[in-house]
Amino acid sequence: MSRRNHTTDLGCVACDDLSELGAGKEGWLTDNPSLLCALDTHALALADRSTVLVIAWSDPDSFRLKIRPELSPIHAESVTAVEWLVFDEIRVVAVGTSRGHLLIYSLNGDLIHKQIIHTARILRLRVRGTKKDLTTDTCAEEVCAIMPGVIARFDGSDIKSMLYRWSQETKSKFWDEMERRKSGLSGSTFEQLPYQLWNVNKYGACADAAITGIMPPPLIEVQSSQRYYRAIAIGEDAVISAFRLSEDRNRSIVGAILSKVVPATFSTIASFSKMIWRSDQASTQKSEVKPQSFARASPLTCLKDHPRKGEKLTLSPSGTLAAITDSLGRVLLLDTQALVVVRLWKGYRDASCLFMEMLVDKSLSSSSSHYEATKSDYCLCLAIHAPRKGIIEVWQMRTGPRLLAISCAKGSKMLQPTYRFGTSDSSPYVPLEVFLLNGDSVEELHSPATTSLGGHAPRATAVAV
Repeated sequence: MSRRNHTTDLGCVACDDLSELGAGKEGWLTDNPSLLCALDTHALALADRSTVLVIAWSDPDSFRLKIRPELSPIHAESVTAVEWLVFDEIRVVAVGTSRGHLLIYSLNGDLIHKQIIHTARILRLRVRGTKKDLTTDTCAEEVCAIMPGVIARFDGSDIKSMLYRWSQETKSKFWDEMERRKSGLSGSTFEQLPYQLWNVNKYGACADAAITGIMPPPLIEVQSSQRYYRAIAIGEDAVISAFRLSEDRNRSIVGAILSKVVPATFSTIASFSKMIWRSDQASTQKSEVKPQSFARASPLTCLKDHPRKGEKLTLSPSGTLAAITDSLGRVLLLDTQALVVVRLWKGYRDASCLFMEMLVDKSLSSSSSHYEATKSDYCLCLAIHAPRKGIIEVWQMRTGPRLLAISCAKGSKMLQPTYRFGTSDSSPYVPLEVFLLNGDSVEELHSPATTSLGGHAPRATAVAV
């Protein structure tokens, strides 16, 4: 019996510009920690310390964009995170820097937004959303910036509103406004997006973190319309730690009283001071953006198991499961609501994980083309890429068997398209897919590579579902 092929070749992304990122050298895609990748449904964003390269994978020559962010040479600022933001017809690239700046670029290379979040290195930009269904009674879409010991959360609706205003300005040809924004100092002319900021370094600086969803407030807290979020973090001191994040900075009873009394007191003192020491000269300098204070993060639990260290964190679409890899070659499946490890795999050093979906009834894939599979036709799975073994294994969640074992070339990287904001519930359901970017070999499963770069043609293949 012939062996079934579970991958589909999508095309070659090789181009001359990739040589600036090290393409053509063995291990260029996986061995360089400064090389970042982000995937959209039709394009790939690659970034090193100073350059972001956007390539359409179907035809690299049809669309190609090179972005060189304006970084501070004094502080040796560099690009440390890259991600796609997709809102209906608007697609932009978000960039995080080592100085805590969030930069958003259009696909024309224009700087749309610049904002300082916190004076720390942005490790990762996380885009996530949940929609109302039978298991979830709330809808939340967000962009989180993860820094060592810090989580910043932007509401998706705020970013969407900003991008739609920018789109209307562009369509209306408000070029004067655009030029004014480009010439602004330190991003001070850009609209500042509201966000929440939490300190989650009680158990040490985290290597990665994520907000997993909304949780109820503790019984002793003042009941209000404010939301509470559940967050998990991984790092060196604590393999796993969990926190309750308060949306308000003053949610305790004492804090609620102080939030009313302190501002009124300082307002009175400030007014009195102005009467005595009134300044005759107005300052001509623009006020600097002050760092935002932290909201309250209450620790829930932690797992310390020296010398084990948490390395990578991946969330399921609903946020109820998290896959965590550690320094001892283990993969832990965490129930983020019960905060219990429900499954463990061993012998997967340097592994990476992504959640995906597969058809429960495989006969549906070969049935009538008129049938459109719905979400209930799919089961959640975890894809584990074990580079030392040269395979990708797909396991059914939570306790199901291994469904697939797929060979992959050395130097490959497993990716997944970013979450698309505002997807209509009436549109056909698109299951979670996993993509494999092969940076070291012209080898493929269907046909020989048509383009090469120094003997090594980066290619993208999709794991079939």
